[in-house]
Amino acid sequence: MTEPEKRALAVRVALLLLFGGWPASWGQKLDRGEEIFRSACAACHGWDARGQDRSQVGFEQPLPDFTDCNFATREAAADWVTVVRRGGPARGFSEIMPAFGEALTREQIESVVNYLRGFCAEPSWPRGELNLPRPFFTTKAFPEDETVVTNAIHATGSPALLSHWVYEKRVSARNQVEISLPFRFLNPATGRWRGGVGDLALGYKRVIAHSLNTGSILSASVEAVLPTGDPARGFGGGVTVFEPFLAWGQLFPSEGFLQVQAGFELPTRTRDAPRAAFWRAALGRGFFQQGGDGRYWAPMVEFLADREFETGARVVWDVVPQLHVTLSRRHHIRANVGLRIPANQTAGRPVQVLFYLLWDRFDGGLTEGW
Repeated sequence: MTEPEKRALAVRVALLLLFGGWPASWGQKLDRGEEIFRSACAACHGWDARGQDRSQVGFEQPLPDFTDCNFATREAAADWVTVVRRGGPARGFSEIMPAFGEALTREQIESVVNYLRGFCAEPSWPRGELNLPRPFFTTKAFPEDETVVTNAIHATGSPALLSHWVYEKRVSARNQVEISLPFRFLNPATGRWRGGVGDLALGYKRVIAHSLNTGSILSASVEAVLPTGDPARGFGGGVTVFEPFLAWGQLFPSEGFLQVQAGFELPTRTRDAPRAAFWRAALGRGFFQQGGDGRYWAPMVEFLADREFETGARVVWDVVPQLHVTLSRRHHIRANVGLRIPANQTAGRPVQVLFYLLWDRFDGGLTEGW
């Protein structure tokens, strides 16, 4: 063991002995987050929460800067509580972070977590609690750094595999840019498979308002769908379409949530594609295993509606039951599985089996956090 590793181990052991050796009445005296932080955390994380210099603590890995709002606001408080209670490995982070679950009560841990989150002094950053589980079709209001690959397989009608790749990049507290590209593999009545690229979409999102107190977040977005696919082969619409929309997320008690999206499809040439309005909603509830420390599950149901601006047109409805689940301990790799079921106007609209894999790139690489 190298000398820096010995010093790092000594710090961890000292912290654990410090908490384990003091009488139970000591824990009752530390009832404020600031007191707990200064007594238990500042030795490594620094009095200003920027992290002690590595030469002082002996860690090769740099410590996080809790004053950096881009870092400090990303995750929900529940994830931070898990790391404090069970240590860094509980969420796939370094074992340098010890577990304090036996030394501090849950209330004390929540208190110090709330204190830590106060080091971000910029209120424009939405809190991670408002980053709700991603449905298949209803756009989230929260800006993210996600890569998502969604696949749909026709369960009825002509065989087909539809794949949709999305890359999202958060560029500031409230803004996000996005690029998405569909791929289609079709087997029409001729019995011969054919594949191709669909219409490329470029998007921009901005958070208009957010409040952790009310559990609400509202964003405005616009997408430009470009005719990069071949409409003659069934891979594109053949016309540029602009899609402005609003996205709203709402937290409810007991881990319930609602997400709503509403907007318009505005083609540049209406003779090639009709204008339309669409609205989508996803209602669900989240569940944690192991008392909040384990895997996260979120059953949801989406309702999709679309109506063209043509005389006699009817609203087309779909229902999408689904189950969202975290795969990695860090919760940055997730999956979702579900069905898209036409509720009316069923002629020519197949039932689809849906599946996606999601990677939150900000939280680590594909091979990290397992």
